[in-house]
Amino acid sequence: QVQLVESGGGLVQAGDSLRLSCAASGRTFSTYAMGWFRQAPGKEREFVATIGWREISTYYADSVKGRFTISRDRAKNTVYLQMTSLKPEDTAVYYCAADSKPFRTLTTSAVTTDFGSWGQGTQVTVSS
Repeated sequence: QVQLVESGGGLVQAGDSLRLSCAASGRTFSTYAMGWFRQAPGKEREFVATIGWREISTYYADSVKGRFTISRDRAKNTVYLQMTSLKPEDTAVYYCAADSKPFRTLTTSAVTTDFGSWGQGTQVTVSS
């Protein structure tokens, strides 16, 4: 099991940027794909982005493509989500997640059950 702790959320204005971080500890981090999901009030948790165990593979939801960038730092056991040009509709609790199996690439079809470990979430609120 891997433990995940998100940070970096906050209240920003439309058009601003934020960088979320997800620090991992526990089992080997570098061989697992990582993802970000978000959940707005009254809505289901939705896919945002994934990065493969090899950083060359990244996938994004259409709603964030071109604005968000997922990356990972193996030396720091940390995954990041750089968010730019934020919109009010980006308001949600953002969750970091680790794949349940090693050496996989999870694409835009990834679902919550593909991931075996989750962080506690960090709130992002974008005002208009």
